[in-house]
Amino acid sequence: MAVDVIGEVLEAVHLRTAIFGKVDFGAPWRLRIPERDYLSFYVVARGSAWLEVRGGRPLPLSTGDAVILPLGSAHELRDVDRRDVPPLSFDFDACPREPHAARAGGDGPVTSIILGHFTLGSAPRNALLASLPPTIHLPAGAVSASPQLAGLVPLILSESGSPGAGSSIVLARLADLLFVHALRFWISTVDAPACGLGAVADPAIGGALRLMHARPAEPWTVERLGSSVAMSRSAFAARFSELVGESPLQYLASWRMTLAAQRLREDDAVIADVAQAVGYANPVAFSKAFARMQGVGPGTFRRRERLARRAPRQATERPKPRRQRHARSR
Repeated sequence: MAVDVIGEVLEAVHLRTAIFGKVDFGAPWRLRIPERDYLSFYVVARGSAWLEVRGGRPLPLSTGDAVILPLGSAHELRDVDRRDVPPLSFDFDACPREPHAARAGGDGPVTSIILGHFTLGSAPRNALLASLPPTIHLPAGAVSASPQLAGLVPLILSESGSPGAGSSIVLARLADLLFVHALRFWISTVDAPACGLGAVADPAIGGALRLMHARPAEPWTVERLGSSVAMSRSAFAARFSELVGESPLQYLASWRMTLAAQRLREDDAVIADVAQAVGYANPVAFSKAFARMQGVGPGTFRRRERLARRAPRQATERPKPRRQRHARSR
């Protein structure tokens, strides 16, 4: 079936991109990023740096390299092994909403890095994305081997170096493309059994995923799914769990709730219609299942999402501070 599973997942999880611009780090420098829900990414415009994800080995970066941290792991960027340099802190939430240039660190040689992140909406964590590694490194040499990536990184560097009208939109869309092509690149370089996303390329398991995505409201059973891809129930269940990281029915339940969250966030459909669209004839049963995964019921979720969408607009319209009246001493 012609269903783009990865595309549907990225759309349904409400992927949003923010690029904070280019930072010139003068040696010595050391930047520390705490563990966050954000999927950080960096593109080295000039110079070199080391990236160290907590629990991993230091990774050297050079001009033209791009790196994505899909799991939001705590990490550090630095010019060399600068463990004795007090780390700079970076607060994503306090950054301007428009891409900008900044300077940090000392007076030594400069490394220019484009910083940004992706955020995921309030939906169950998709098992295919949860399988990603802490770091996806796109070295300049490997990027040149992919026509799409070879064009994207220079465009990001060019647009960030000479921003113009609409640069925030241009850079965000380029970063979206970078993320998708990075996933393609990574899938092509790892063994399928080690990669949940690689399950999409597996003839049988990929076919079952496409069936679930094409007809999420269908009353699927493990036996029916296995039969649809010419596998026995037990062999299909074992193979699916091995490649995806969870059982077929666990994945289906999570995907249904992801679709429900997307529908609640994006339109005004009544809850009974949302429930039916994801395979629940009983709205009460749907509300209970949704609350188990989201922590709140569908109505509360919808109100919370709408408030969250209004919050960024309200943040840019801060009221003028009132003048304080000082009490006169008698």
